[in-house]
Amino acid sequence: MIPLDDRGLLLGDGLFETMLWRAGELVAVDDHLERMAAGCAILGLPAPDRVQAKALMRQAVSEAGLDGERAAVRLTLTAGSGGRGLDRPETPAPRLLATAAATVAPTTPARLMVSAVTRNEGSPASRLKTLAYLDNVLARREARNAGADEAILLNGRGHLACAAAANLFWLRDGRVFTPALDCGVLDGIVRRQVMAAVAVTEVAAGLEALADAQAMFLTNSLIGVREVGILDGRGFEPSARVAEIAGLLGLRSSSR
Repeated sequence: MIPLDDRGLLLGDGLFETMLWRAGELVAVDDHLERMAAGCAILGLPAPDRVQAKALMRQAVSEAGLDGERAAVRLTLTAGSGGRGLDRPETPAPRLLATAAATVAPTTPARLMVSAVTRNEGSPASRLKTLAYLDNVLARREARNAGADEAILLNGRGHLACAAAANLFWLRDGRVFTPALDCGVLDGIVRRQVMAAVAVTEVAAGLEALADAQAMFLTNSLIGVREVGILDGRGFEPSARVAEIAGLLGLRSSSR
């Protein structure tokens, strides 16, 4: 039971990581824990013990009866209990939690729309997986209400940033592009894998950059590589290049 004075509950003070459990393993678990530790350093919190974190996540999978299944495993670190107001206790005592739920890989291309919600690229939180995810919640809700799967967020300068829960890539003239991190982008685990596998150009570009894109795709740890089929009514044909990129990562891209 989380106490009522927990700073994660009251203030969104903390971090989380969501990773894939597949074939009895936590996929890229060390990359996720490294990213959480880097976020803790920025927030001024002690990083969780990695052995404890892995044990908690495996326990969550086992207790949910998902050992042999495909599951989403969430590791949550709160800043722990604190008094009234913004100031943390002099010595924070973070609280570490893990949950697991069954998840199914998408099998169809994503339907995207551009959200009215903007990404605050000036905030350190825009590049971290903090517990304050309300902008992402609102953008996803807007997309669902519009009959889309995901929403693209622009930042305060009008540059492409990301989707509500994924990194964004597009192909133009044989080249692969993605928004730069300083556009308010989370340094996604699969994003890193794509950039290690193929040449990717990081840019600060507005929505017009997608006007002549031949293909688009989204990435995160649960969906892997998901091709985009529609953006605000504009259709995209299946891309052999996106399928090739997914294959280099040992994944399959979604297809019609």
